[in-house]
Amino acid sequence: MIPFLAALQFLTLASPIVRRPFTERELGQAAGFYPLVGVLIGALLYGANYTLALIVPDALRAALILALWVLLSGALHLDGLLDAFDGILGGFTPQKRLEIMRDERIGAFGLSAGVILLLTKYAALSGFPQSAPELILIPALGRWGMTLAVFAFPYARPEGLGSAVKAHITWKQVAPASLTALFAAWVCCHWLGLIALGSTLLLVWGVSAFVLRRIPGLTGDIYGAINELVELALTVIFAAWQFAPLWI
Repeated sequence: MIPFLAALQFLTLASPIVRRPFTERELGQAAGFYPLVGVLIGALLYGANYTLALIVPDALRAALILALWVLLSGALHLDGLLDAFDGILGGFTPQKRLEIMRDERIGAFGLSAGVILLLTKYAALSGFPQSAPELILIPALGRWGMTLAVFAFPYARPEGLGSAVKAHITWKQVAPASLTALFAAWVCCHWLGLIALGSTLLLVWGVSAFVLRRIPGLTGDIYGAINELVELALTVIFAAWQFAPLWI
């Protein structure tokens, strides 16, 4: 249970249950539970969306769901997205890009990326129905994308939390994480969920390949950006599917 609790405490605002520092091995093992934490976040979003659809207009429901989505993760991944865009797009050398990502200040690239992401996600959520099991799946696949990125691609720095996770993640974590993602995809959305699963794989590979052309490896900020970009892409895909009868 310790690795699961480590994942829960790291990825959400849940109150600490284990009141001691986690070991590096536990942090690596926690990556196997990232999609499960995403399922739990998604279940809360699903319940909130179902309830809010009964009492508020669609636009307000989408805004409240988006706010809850950001709040449940403590804006951890959104912060990573802002830093990642500032660094990857703003520096002229790999070292400078890494330095920019360490800077807590938000630049033009990060601010623009954050605003565009939130506006697009809000617009997509406004088209979701009252019963939207895809809200359970999307956070799960976003965090599965992080697990894949940690395992499959090099880490840019010799130190840091991401380095500890990278050093101790193995197939023993990737396999259960992938099974969780596959199970959630099929149960929530059937064959459309499998399309979302494949889309996640392509997006993780594409983003990581682009990043590796700019810096020598991924970072914690890049992991957060991958989660946000996967969630954004899947939210748009599922929103577009609601209007499929109009254009198929």
